[in-house]
Amino acid sequence: MKVRVRFAPSPTGFLHIGGARTALFNWLYARHTGGTFILRIEDTDVARNTQEAVDVILNGLRWLGLHWDEGPLTSDATGPCKGDRGPYFQSQRKANYTARVEALLSRGLAYEHEGAIQFKMQREPILIPDLVVGDVVRKLTDREEEDPDFVILRSDGQPVFHLTNVVDDLEMSVTHVIRGEDHLSNTAKHIALFRAFGVEPPKYAHIPLILNADGSKMSKRDRGASLTTYLDEGFLPEGVNNYLCLLGWSPKDNTEKLSLAEVVERFDLPQILRHNARFDFEKLVWLQGEYCRELAPDRFYELAVHALAKAGLDTNALSVAYVKAALDTCRGKIKTFSELPAYAGFYFRDEITYGPEAAKKSFVPENKPRVEKLRDAFGQLATFDAASLEAALKAVAAELGVKAGVLVHPVRLACTGNPSGPSLYHLLEVIGKEKVMARIEKALAAIG
Repeated sequence: MKVRVRFAPSPTGFLHIGGARTALFNWLYARHTGGTFILRIEDTDVARNTQEAVDVILNGLRWLGLHWDEGPLTSDATGPCKGDRGPYFQSQRKANYTARVEALLSRGLAYEHEGAIQFKMQREPILIPDLVVGDVVRKLTDREEEDPDFVILRSDGQPVFHLTNVVDDLEMSVTHVIRGEDHLSNTAKHIALFRAFGVEPPKYAHIPLILNADGSKMSKRDRGASLTTYLDEGFLPEGVNNYLCLLGWSPKDNTEKLSLAEVVERFDLPQILRHNARFDFEKLVWLQGEYCRELAPDRFYELAVHALAKAGLDTNALSVAYVKAALDTCRGKIKTFSELPAYAGFYFRDEITYGPEAAKKSFVPENKPRVEKLRDAFGQLATFDAASLEAALKAVAAELGVKAGVLVHPVRLACTGNPSGPSLYHLLEVIGKEKVMARIEKALAAIG
């Protein structure tokens, strides 16, 4: 039987990082087995659903590259992620749920109670053979022993999650339900519903939860909880995917940096770990740096220019050669593109602002004659390139009897406004002689 899996989020808010990982694990299993990955938006809760939340889900999956394989035809040019098909929406499938409820009523497996429809739950324990958790026996609780039945259709005619989830899995021929362990408590009800419809349930694989580093549950306010954070802060999707793979899954050989293609080849459900995963933001940032360092030049330029524009730094008025030369000094130095405006914004601004703490250390009176001497040496250079600038600075330092750093720090601050950044000699070459001399003059005036 061909594997068919689904990701079924509710559009009631942001896309949690745990939801993104669930989508990823389903997508990986479909790709590993040559199966089908379905996206289904569970939007029957009209009061809480928003189009904005739907867009967050679709855009997040597109950004991660988790394309779904089937869905209804759509005329919305922004809707489909692959071909001309959008996701399934439960709000468009109400007739299916109504028909299934009627079938249960006709067979005495459901009944009306206070205007709602309740499913007649079986009374004996239910075995849940889970591919990750292992066999789980679900017994009735003390409260349920008196009345284990549950609502499947509310009095206002709206179907309940338990019903819609099962009906759609049944009618979409889902073979494996891969979802968070927090859904394990619902599974006995779902198995009972499948059997009431006369079919065997799909195989279940409940994956461990993602916790904060301190072991607490991740809320939407916690750092890293929302996938939108990564889009806004200039993360790379390949780095996020790589890290999410390691949250609850192990490649068995302790490899940490893996492309999606490599994970697809290795991924299988038995390798999903049983214990909850702890979110390590610093490890994610480290992985981002590794991927950022390997980016092809054109993609690095494209993402960098986008990050600069987002911060209000327009590169359109500058030559392409200048922009590329400036960005080349940043390659391998940043981990996320949100760092770039602060790291290299001086290339694209006319006015330089000095950090007060750095100015306090570098713009001291004894440095004024030193910087003046270096300014004069720079002014005499016929060739204003990195090698010539380095030689000139070191010659002045030797003449003054000081270490090169004594000159490097105030000049860097004068030309960039920052105490650290790209290689000094290369950034001076990129900025050019005219701007460098003007910025040094301004700094000398600030030293007083």
